[in-house]
Amino acid sequence: MASTETKTTESKTTVTKAVTTELAGVEAGLDALDVVTPVGRTPFRRTFVDKILPPIIATALLLVVWQITFKTVDDPTKLVSPLDVGRTIQAAWLEGKLLGYIWTSVSRGLLGFLFALAIGTPLGLLVARVKFVRAAIGPILSGLQSLPSVAWVPPAVLWLGLNNSMMYAVILLGAVPSIANGLVSGVDQVPPLFLRAGRTMGATGLKGTVHITLPAALPGYVAGLKQGWAFSWRSLMAAEIIASFPDLGVGLGQLLENGRNASDMSMVFEAILLILFVGIAIDLLIFSPLERWVLRSRGLLVKS
Repeated sequence: MASTETKTTESKTTVTKAVTTELAGVEAGLDALDVVTPVGRTPFRRTFVDKILPPIIATALLLVVWQITFKTVDDPTKLVSPLDVGRTIQAAWLEGKLLGYIWTSVSRGLLGFLFALAIGTPLGLLVARVKFVRAAIGPILSGLQSLPSVAWVPPAVLWLGLNNSMMYAVILLGAVPSIANGLVSGVDQVPPLFLRAGRTMGATGLKGTVHITLPAALPGYVAGLKQGWAFSWRSLMAAEIIASFPDLGVGLGQLLENGRNASDMSMVFEAILLILFVGIAIDLLIFSPLERWVLRSRGLLVKS
């Protein structure tokens, strides 16, 4: 009898040790998942192959296709070669005008976007959190977002005249709906559990908005900001092309219109390439890093 009890006790002890060992292994595995493995500096060769070489190849192929098409068309009034456009850009640089073209448009675009950000953010929060406001102006915001920005240029000229205020008004009307709708979309995707947990900890009203709602809505908000900048830039180009005036200075849109009036295809393509360059540069320098930071902070993007 005593021998049987001893065997039973030993068996229980063995099972307990096995379970304890297994749980310890599981706990160690979970702890290992929480440990951030130090990542060394990425070799330049890998960075070059993964990030630098692909756009270089794509640009080279585009230039080859452009040159072949130019040879096929063989009409300088309809299409010029990449070398001709390069010479035009070089001449503008040597004359000291190139940076002026870019800065005139970029300064307007960024300032107008900041104004749109200051208006669109509280408007988006108001629409997202107040049912009556959403029912009243939510459809209007969606309609304004789908309205081409160029449609606002004629009334803005009639209301404000040919000045910078008209430019900013067109940018606001184009960008504010996108920013507001992006924030509304982000707030709608916030899990209700986050809001309940915030209220339980006393984060209500403005405190809940700042510490719970806005951080949780960041992915949708950043997407709205990115789209809002695109609308700002397109709105500005439309305003500069249509409402050209010497006192406004020569921006990229005005440069494009000057090329059309002079039937100078090299100048036209110069303006197009500069507009494209600025759009890509702003995205790479501002919005792509911001988007990566938001994704990485939520564990959706592993830094390698």
